[in-house]
Amino acid sequence: MPLPDIIAAAVLSGNRNFEGRVHALTRANYLASPPLVVIYAFAGTVDIDFDKEPIGTGKDGKSVYFMDIWPSTEEVAEDVQSRVLPNMFKSTYEVITKGNPMWNHISVPSSTMYSWDPNSTYIHEPSYFKNMTMEPPSALGVKDAYCLLNFGDSITIDHISPAGSIHKDSSIVKFLLDCGVERKDFNLYGSRRGNNEVMARGTFANIRLMNKLLNGKVGPKTIHVPTGEKLYVFNAAMRYKNIGHDTIVLAGAEYGSGSSRDWAAKGPMLLVELAYFNNGGILPYVIRNLINDPPCKGM
Repeated sequence: MPLPDIIAAAVLSGNRNFEGRVHALTRANYLASPPLVVIYAFAGTVDIDFDKEPIGTGKDGKSVYFMDIWPSTEEVAEDVQSRVLPNMFKSTYEVITKGNPMWNHISVPSSTMYSWDPNSTYIHEPSYFKNMTMEPPSALGVKDAYCLLNFGDSITIDHISPAGSIHKDSSIVKFLLDCGVERKDFNLYGSRRGNNEVMARGTFANIRLMNKLLNGKVGPKTIHVPTGEKLYVFNAAMRYKNIGHDTIVLAGAEYGSGSSRDWAAKGPMLLVELAYFNNGGILPYVIRNLINDPPCKGM
């Protein structure tokens, strides 16, 4: 259950520190070494001063501090020397190309072209493949465009195209249920990145999205300006698109920051259907507010 007075945080030894990646309700993710992850797990909080506060209590009832359990450099070196052995790697890499019986016995059709399965919710023939040409499309004008989303600063690629779990507050839910997928089998955005129908609905579906059109409310929705309706971003985008209205996304500094992710470009392209591309992404048009704010801020 969400705790309104607590900011849930995660400490992980992976390489992603975006909010919501470990769990949808985590608003802060910190990267640390594996031993530090264990120590923070013992402590149960990130709001702790390891120099002064204990991380727990021992069997004898005495407080246990960071310095009591953190190994020395010599201890780590000794453990690596005795446990991380060359044969471990040699025995693994010697058979890596042989696969395993389950993998080797998968039936694969022999064909020079991939046979698309129209019922697959994991791999789907994307619409932009069907009319693709060797020459890039010419630029089209944008006229009388509606604002689909209005962001502030620091909108990361994880806000644009989430890679974690598929949240129940998403337009993807109805799509997958209609396809016969049970909720327990929804899986992750990252696992379904081969399906453009899923990923288009997952674009701007981050539950922490801060859209100024919602007047302070957080979530993967926006306002359909002509009617004032509050809709999922995908549904609003399709409504504009179906009647031929152009749309734009406004954002401030650091828009699209983070590790490279192709769906952070392809997703918006499928929503707004613009022919403005820059290395596969939407052409960034920078507006400077020369009166009140420094360049690229507060858009």
